[in-house]
Amino acid sequence: MNIEQVIRDFGKEPKTKEHSESVLALCQEAIRITMELNTAYHKPEEIINIMSELTGKEVDPSFTLFPPFYTDFGKNITIGKNVFINSGCHFQDQGGITIGDGSLIGHNVVLATVNHALEPEKNRTNSYAPIHIGEHVWIGSNATILAGVNIGQWAVVAAGAVVTKDVPAYTVVGGVPARVIKRVNE
Repeated sequence: MNIEQVIRDFGKEPKTKEHSESVLALCQEAIRITMELNTAYHKPEEIINIMSELTGKEVDPSFTLFPPFYTDFGKNITIGKNVFINSGCHFQDQGGITIGDGSLIGHNVVLATVNHALEPEKNRTNSYAPIHIGEHVWIGSNATILAGVNIGQWAVVAAGAVVTKDVPAYTVVGGVPARVIKRVNE
């Protein structure tokens, strides 16, 4: 099963044994690559090459990452130009994570695209929903963005916020759960 087919079929039921094995192999690859990234010093251009291998997509030379960085899949991350990701971030990307050009992601940010069913009869079955981060977004340290959230361009997510709903463009959100605090001058 090829990578594109595995990614396209993510979240669909029922899963075949071949699909489950392919997903597990990609997860193990992500663990290997992130261990390589996180356990030695790398020049900026080496980090870009490692992230390109991790995501399976060419990462622009304008990208900056300060390790350590953690992900459990990797192939569902898309990174725009001039993106900065600070140290300690955790991306759970099975549902897909897209980061727009010029976005800044602070220390220890969590992007979680997987959720679990609450009903006992569903036995905590996984569900997946993408996170879309618009252009020039600033996500403060220790923020958590949950599955299915879209963050509009030039929005700011305050440090420590837990974002459970879409964030309009040109707004500042904060709190748990996050709510709009003010508008940003356009």
